[in-house]
Amino acid sequence: MYRLTVRDHMMVAHSLPHPAFGPAQQLHGATFVVELTFLRAELGEEAIVIDIGEATTLLREALADLDYSNLDDHPDLAGVLTTTETLARVVADRVAARLPGGRYAGLEVTLREHPDAWATYSLDL
Repeated sequence: MYRLTVRDHMMVAHSLPHPAFGPAQQLHGATFVVELTFLRAELGEEAIVIDIGEATTLLREALADLDYSNLDDHPDLAGVLTTTETLARVVADRVAARLPGGRYAGLEVTLREHPDAWATYSLDL
């Protein structure tokens, strides 16, 4: 399996209104490093998984309306606990919706909220 990964970041405000989150139930900020990995079983005639520029654009577009926003007010996230895990899936689903069918085996999105803590969502295509 071939993989190509690009990286970006987003800064958000959000709250996690569930007792499991202690002080994070209150509105707070977070900066996420976001990695998007494209998986492809075989390379095409161009011998790449995906053009790096295209991959970078797809990731930036998936993050654009989340970056510098209060996720508690985002209409796509109403009623959603915006955990690192949940946000990884949101980004993966947004990118997948823009991809041509049949070319990629899957996507992985990793959100790093700290150098020692991150979550990954894997999506088979």
